[in-house]
Amino acid sequence: MKIATAQFPIGYFANLEDWKINIRGWVASSEDAQILVFPEYGSMEMASLFSGQIQKDLVGQIVKMNELLPEFHAYFCQIANEFDKIILCPSFPVQENGGFVNRVFVVGPNGLAGYQDKFFMTRFEDEEWGISSGQKKLSVFESKWGKFGIQTCYDVEFGIGSKLLCEAGAEVIFAPSCTETLRGATRVHIGARARALENQCYVVVSQTVGDALWSPAVDINYGYSAIYSTPDLGFPDQGILALGEPQESMWLFAELEMEKIHEVRKNGSVLNFKSNSAIKNTLRDSEIEIQHIRI
Repeated sequence: MKIATAQFPIGYFANLEDWKINIRGWVASSEDAQILVFPEYGSMEMASLFSGQIQKDLVGQIVKMNELLPEFHAYFCQIANEFDKIILCPSFPVQENGGFVNRVFVVGPNGLAGYQDKFFMTRFEDEEWGISSGQKKLSVFESKWGKFGIQTCYDVEFGIGSKLLCEAGAEVIFAPSCTETLRGATRVHIGARARALENQCYVVVSQTVGDALWSPAVDINYGYSAIYSTPDLGFPDQGILALGEPQESMWLFAELEMEKIHEVRKNGSVLNFKSNSAIKNTLRDSEIEIQHIRI
């Protein structure tokens, strides 16, 4: 399976047609990749279509953006069909049950396949923006090339979601992300590499890049994309298949071989995935005493 993961700048558009032209250009430039990954909150560039007053309104802009959600769906479905791709759309702040969730839609040649909501909210999302945790449901997407799951940004910094997805058959974890600083980007990439190690799987990071100072939500972006593996037999010694140049607008490509995942989980130098899966049963059946020792 060839994948392309985006280092994606937040654009500014005069009208919806210009936005469509930009998205189509990205998809058209993805070469022969079968799965395309856009970053978290890449959809926020659609707020540039509204008045300056709405653009400055942190909450008002996501209320208004939901009027464009049907157009967002329809266009990504159209180009997925046209180019015969599976696309992880840039995450969208969806209004639902009186609040907002951070949702990644997955579309393919046959239309909308499903979605994954973010579980763990950052302080900005929770305290300032009003984005809430989605329902605690995990989706394993099954393609003819393999199975994958999604852990959006902060989610990949915690082990539980990736562990459950991989136990359910996922060989790839996609981690669309949006961070402001090198510190934030580093946290995501450390989490991604840890998940690849624990679960002996691929983890693919997509991030926003550059500044969009007109937007109070995604004004400053620092990022780079990466494709990670476990550092074990059949994979790079450092577990890095590909690494993008920070802050560049680009696709990053890699070929993922699912047979290698199955092989390393059975016959690797270490069996992290097997041990990680066994931990919950071990801990369930035993008591662990915690000692507090003052020195």
